[in-house]
Amino acid sequence: MKFNWSMPTPLRAFYRQELTSYRMLWQQGLAAEAWRHLERAHILGQPYPIEHTAVHWYMLLFGFKTKNAKEIVGQFPRLLVGGVKSWAGMIPVGNTGGANVPPLRPMPIPDDLKQIIESAR
Repeated sequence: MKFNWSMPTPLRAFYRQELTSYRMLWQQGLAAEAWRHLERAHILGQPYPIEHTAVHWYMLLFGFKTKNAKEIVGQFPRLLVGGVKSWAGMIPVGNTGGANVPPLRPMPIPDDLKQIIESAR
């Protein structure tokens, strides 16, 4: 079992950019496009407890903002166990983190994010 403590510095900039893109698109009223950046931030932050938990917090807030009960309910268990699973290295790689996908389903990582992740190792 591999224990993850903190996100590597090179990866942190890309993670933050995804969150910035989320905020900018949300402010422009582009909810679907904003959500896509939360999913991308989730993929990047998923192995790291703090970043993983933070994305699920943003996803929960997104659920409240959009009045999406499924997202709200679906984010609570993810908030409770996501960070622990990250810390222990037991994550479903590539999972986008939303309540619209099973929480334990591995998913393909988009090619651009795959390159970012590999270059940060």
